[in-house]
Amino acid sequence: MHRHYGSRIRILHWCSEQAMTGALADMELTSAQGHILGYIHRHPGAPCAKDIEEALHLSHPTVSGLLTRLEKKGFLEFREDPRDRRFKRIYILPKGEECNEQIHQIIQRNEENLVAGFTEEEKRQFMDYLGRAIVNMGGCPEKQRQNKEDT
Repeated sequence: MHRHYGSRIRILHWCSEQAMTGALADMELTSAQGHILGYIHRHPGAPCAKDIEEALHLSHPTVSGLLTRLEKKGFLEFREDPRDRRFKRIYILPKGEECNEQIHQIIQRNEENLVAGFTEEEKRQFMDYLGRAIVNMGGCPEKQRQNKEDT
């Protein structure tokens, strides 16, 4: 039997992104923007774009575009790092802070939907399988798990 795990993973990712984006639509946010705001909210001190790129495994152009749109919408702002003027630090504005709890609740609901009907043992196994698959493909599951637990 020939299996196409990659296509199933892409479909699952697409479904997850669509659910998140749909739930965030009233706040005029996409799934990716919601994850970035969540990361900035949880980050000790103000992060820079490079921190977001590394934590969320996104390219520089992707993060740059997402941050620019969030800034234009009034969710965050950039400020020069007082210790190193080459860096711009990212700060959430009140509009972004107001959305944080709602974003967290949406993420929690989507996570619950993802494993609805799974037993606790199946949830544990699912996480283990995902971690092993990430390692098989050259990634680091601990970093992935930490990022997921942070969201």
